[in-house]
Amino acid sequence: MAGIKNLQDLQNTEYGIKKIFNDAEDFLPILGTDYVELYVGNAKQSAHFYKTAFGFQSEAYAGLETGLKDRVSYVLKQDKIRLVLTTSLVQDGAINKHVNEHGDGVKVIALWVEDATKAFEETTKRGAKPYLKPTKEEDEDGFVIRSGIYTYGETVHIFVERKNYKGTFLPGYKKWESHYNPKPVGLKFIDHMVGNVGWGQMKKWCDFYAKIMGFAQIISFTDDDISTEYTALMSKVMSNGNGRIKFPINEPAEGKKKSQIEEYLDFYNGPGVQHIAVATNDIVRTVKAMRERGVEFLYVPETYYDDLLERVGKIDEDVEVLKENGILIDRDEEGYLLQLFTKPVLDRPTMFFEVIQRKGAQSFGVGNFKALFEAIEREQANRGTL
Repeated sequence: MAGIKNLQDLQNTEYGIKKIFNDAEDFLPILGTDYVELYVGNAKQSAHFYKTAFGFQSEAYAGLETGLKDRVSYVLKQDKIRLVLTTSLVQDGAINKHVNEHGDGVKVIALWVEDATKAFEETTKRGAKPYLKPTKEEDEDGFVIRSGIYTYGETVHIFVERKNYKGTFLPGYKKWESHYNPKPVGLKFIDHMVGNVGWGQMKKWCDFYAKIMGFAQIISFTDDDISTEYTALMSKVMSNGNGRIKFPINEPAEGKKKSQIEEYLDFYNGPGVQHIAVATNDIVRTVKAMRERGVEFLYVPETYYDDLLERVGKIDEDVEVLKENGILIDRDEEGYLLQLFTKPVLDRPTMFFEVIQRKGAQSFGVGNFKALFEAIEREQANRGTL
């Protein structure tokens, strides 16, 4: 599929988003994102950060007090978003190795399914590398079945079947009671999650999602679409049949200087999750709340807003308010969207978050790419990694 450069291209192409959703071979029905698990160096302190800065609430806990001897996990929740933060309690092991090699980062993207055993069988028979065979976990509140497969880098998908469970999160966890629960900032659900892969690997992993998981490609961006004077990248967006799970896959492209994807791969030491896009119904309120709590966002020059209405047409929001908060806007044939990106939330320049509000639009802000990547380049220049 050729790169989509603007709205007219999207309207004219036979690869319209709605059609592609219908084309996905849905032998693997997915109900939604169940949780995202990060391996981190200090789960207790990471939990405090995500509660304070992002407005997550305490949900569940597993560790020494629940019988675990090798690790500890804190589970945070905000509306339909669930983060699990896991740290090793022992000197050696897979968690330590992961954190040592990659820094804090996403290990598990867990997908909510009706039948975890069938999900495992369907994906492994198509060539997926097994990570977790179907496993029944139970306590007095019922049982959960989980299974899993590997995807790019060391990232894994775990399939979660929880229709027979009424407890807190998963068996083996207890309710996490905390007197400190800052108010939510209005985050609703995970809109999409972006993976960065190495040179020439984008097609391989898009083919993986098509063949192994029945996803379809809904949009493709070439280096002509996503480039500045100095750097470039390529991206394809894969979606499951009902459109609830969307995984853009990025790879580097040749440019005069080192792209953000190359920087990520260097510091993460391989492929991994670049950012988590979280949806809100009021991006201005959400961004204001996050900024007041210390979250740093990319800087958008005021000149971006000079011809905004000419580019995107009529919008409900006050342009001056959007300008004051540095919020980006783009339009497609279905409507428009508003978005803003945090700076990396870790010491390594790897993972960050996107805050997005969709007002009909189903695309990914192609009209904002130049402004976004120039903002990222300014941060790279400050780090000396451009």
